[in-house]
Amino acid sequence: MREFMEEIFINQPLDPMVSARQGARASLRKRFYKQAQVGEKTADGFPLLLDGKQVMTPARKALVVPVRELGEAIAKEWQAQVEVIDPFAMPLTRLANVVIDGVAAKPEPIIAEIVQYLGSDLVCYRADTPAGLVDMQKAEWDPVLAWARDALGARFIQIEGVVFAAQPEEAIAAASASIPKDVWRLGAVASIMTLTGSALIALAVDAGAFDPAAAWKAAHADEDYQMAQWGLDDMALIRRENRFAEYMAAATVLKLVR
Repeated sequence: MREFMEEIFINQPLDPMVSARQGARASLRKRFYKQAQVGEKTADGFPLLLDGKQVMTPARKALVVPVRELGEAIAKEWQAQVEVIDPFAMPLTRLANVVIDGVAAKPEPIIAEIVQYLGSDLVCYRADTPAGLVDMQKAEWDPVLAWARDALGARFIQIEGVVFAAQPEEAIAAASASIPKDVWRLGAVASIMTLTGSALIALAVDAGAFDPAAAWKAAHADEDYQMAQWGLDDMALIRRENRFAEYMAAATVLKLVR
């Protein structure tokens, strides 16, 4: 089973656009199992089973999740595969592998990266022109800063332009206190942060303060404004759709394990 997981989830390009250009999808492994399901709860949680056999991660660890609902969602990804196993259609499984193989073993670097993001968060850097972009950023990002101020006691400052300016240490410390210690939530928050460019948006989604779809829209204020001005970019939209699937997988994890 480990060899199958390595071939499916490691020896494939992570970017589906790269995979398509390289013709990698032709090498996808054929589906080799009949039934994907969640096993009975063990001391570690709920295991994913393929034809009754424990699924192992690429690092040879049991793919076990903390709540049955998450296990059922992952099992659905496996059951949805038809002739071949397409890792790009299995974002929950990929995130589970990352959490089990990486985050659980070394959460400290993940926490440190989130703190670093807080020091230069997307929603703090504002355009001074044009007026339409200024207004869009204000409408989408001011509620995030207001939430950080009111819910976390973290008062971040707004910065015009792209030149780095340090945020108050007190604000970073206050927001850092809300970084989850649970490794599943931590992995999901880190994923959302990377996909949106904002640790504050990720923490707000974790807290249930913003609807995930609304938070995703807020993260793309700049991109949406540019597309409204210059027209749609088909390739950018495809990449965004792929990232959205990853984002919703992380949001699902937060909803189920919170």
